[in-house]
This record gives sequence, structure tokens and C-alpha cells, in this order.
Amino acid sequence: MKNHLKRITAPRTWHIKRKENKFVLRPNCGSHSLENGLPLGLILRDVLGLVSTMSEAEKLLNNNEVLVDGKRRKDRKTVVGLFDIVSIPLLSKNFQVSLNQNGRLNLIEVPEDVSKEKVAKVIGKTAVSGSKIQLNLYDGKNILTDKNVKVGDSVCLSLPDFKIKKVLPLKEGSEIFLIKGKQIGSKGKLKSLVGNVAMYVSEDGADVETVKKNLYVLN
Repeated sequence: MKNHLKRITAPRTWHIKRKENKFVLRPNCGSHSLENGLPLGLILRDVLGLVSTMSEAEKLLNNNEVLVDGKRRKDRKTVVGLFDIVSIPLLSKNFQVSLNQNGRLNLIEVPEDVSKEKVAKVIGKTAVSGSKIQLNLYDGKNILTDKNVKVGDSVCLSLPDFKIKKVLPLKEGSEIFLIKGKQIGSKGKLKSLVGNVAMYVSEDGADVETVKKNLYVLN
């Protein structure tokens, strides 16, 4: 696989200058798709503006701790995706990857206590030996549990051990986030769910209809 890709053809979710240079860093294959993830070096340089060049990003990664979901990462091409937590202890800064209402990946600063946990959507599950169920999560991770969790629910995980703290069911009254569709990046409270059709109340009080696969339970 090539180390770079052309900026003009980079995913539209990447908030980068399209005509500044011809090429942009390509992330390694990992837990997030190319569309839903950014390379760590690009986050440090272009999104957070902590360094001016990719060489400086490499020095920062090699000489200081940069954590993704509580684990140190040294590779500038490490893919970082939706709802991942990027922490820089030297600066006492923590950031969460999110989506704005233009469908672009961005990072929002979060307090220390929020950086110790992560909410992940369950996109599949498989029965394994004994009473355990393997959950397939939106960020590509798989975890074992004996809890009653349905596809479409979310789980709140402690970092960096990825232990389930609680299950966040997809039900009426749940706080949800839109990860696809015309309302991408918006939040609301789920009002009803009939089959694959969901109705939620947006932050401005409007009733909005969407489809079930667009929902990501936050609380």
C-alpha cells in the first residue's frame, strides 16, 4: 500500500486543505475505515496544530507520550477514528474525535474524567463457548461479555482496559448521535423506533425522522 494519497481524493470526512499540497499521509489499516479515521500525524499537525511538520510530529510521538484510547502510540500513521480519545499528558490535554454537522471529523477537547472512558456502538455479536458473547464494536474491536446486549446498543468502556462499565440500550429516551444521513453530527433524544424507522427530538426541539442504522447511543 502507498504511504500517501492525493489530497483531492481524500475522504470528504477529512477536514484538510485540498489544494495546499498534492499528497497527504495515508493511515495504516486498522480498526477504522479510511472514511471514518485520520492518521495520528495528521491530527497532530493539521487538526490540533501542535506541530508544524510531519517530522516534528514524529519527534513528538517518539519523545513524549501521545495516547490513543489510553495506550501509547508512536506511529504517525496510526488510524484514529470516531469517538476515539487522544490524550497528551505533557500538555494535560484530552481530545475526542467527533463529527460536525458538515460530516467532517474533528476533535473536541474533553475533561480528564471523560478521557477515561469511551462509548462504542455494537454492530454485531456472536455466541462463543460457554455463556460468553463476542461483541463486534463500531471501532473494529471485539470483546467478550456475559451481559445482555443487543445489536444497535452501545457499551461504555473503561480505558485502557476496555472493560464494560455499563450497557447503553437503544430505546425511547436514549441520547443519540447521528453518524450518517442528512442530520449527521446532530444529537437528540430518541422518541420512537418502529422497525428501521426512528423518530427523535433534536436539540432545538424539532421532531426528525431517520433510519435506525444512523443512530449511535451516547447515554
